[in-house]
Amino acid sequence: MNGPVPGGPWAAFSPCTEACVTDRLPPVGAGPVTTVRRCAAFLATLAGTAAVGRRLGAGPELQRQAGLLLADLGVAVVPEGGGLRVPGTGAGTLVVANHISWLDVLVLLAVQPATLLAKREVGRWPVVGTLVRRAGTRFIDRENVRRLPDTVRELAGLLRSGESVVVFPEGTTWCSVPGGAFRRATFQAALDAGAPVRPVTLSYTCHGAPTTLPAFVGEGAFLPSFRRVAAAHGLTAHVTAHPALSPVGHDRRTLAALAHAAVTSARG
Repeated sequence: MNGPVPGGPWAAFSPCTEACVTDRLPPVGAGPVTTVRRCAAFLATLAGTAAVGRRLGAGPELQRQAGLLLADLGVAVVPEGGGLRVPGTGAGTLVVANHISWLDVLVLLAVQPATLLAKREVGRWPVVGTLVRRAGTRFIDRENVRRLPDTVRELAGLLRSGESVVVFPEGTTWCSVPGGAFRRATFQAALDAGAPVRPVTLSYTCHGAPTTLPAFVGEGAFLPSFRRVAAAHGLTAHVTAHPALSPVGHDRRTLAALAHAAVTSARG
């Protein structure tokens, strides 16, 4: 999952492996009965999304579903620094965040719903792939560089229409903050649309201490990560929204650099 992807500016590599997950067994686990109950509740809630048709509702319904799934797993969410969307600009907000876990998607949707941009493999993830597809996620094929300008134009159109978009510019998952460099292409969409950029730092703690437990790293990473999360006790996701960046006076290189500096300034 985290190896180099052939082709172009979307190629991304993370050196993180299962060895980065230093707390595979939390000091205080949830216990086997609670773990099984959480998995069953999560799958039941996820199955319920299939009953609403091909597309989940926007806004409150999407936010509610994401919150329910996190509650099923016993994961708390602590937003810090306000909302993700920048009000009063007339355009949507390009939300750029570091990427640690498959949980990141649920956590951000639970704070404030937006359109997601993800690599096409995410739509095929077990368990959460269904939710991601039904949430109206836009997928990108990193191996098809010719489609990149089309993707940027589509994102710019969404932003102009007032839709906020969440992207993970690192292009792959890391075990913690700070992670990798930010790819610049999506920042061009904010420049073209005149849309503000909201840098967001995602981090996780277990009983108040920083943890790599939810990290989605290594080969076959999803199921081991899912089991760790379901068995954890006291797991909290922290969403730190930093001051918005105006695209005025910047190019995508400087805008990406400023966003990266903001995200990595909060190391969790």
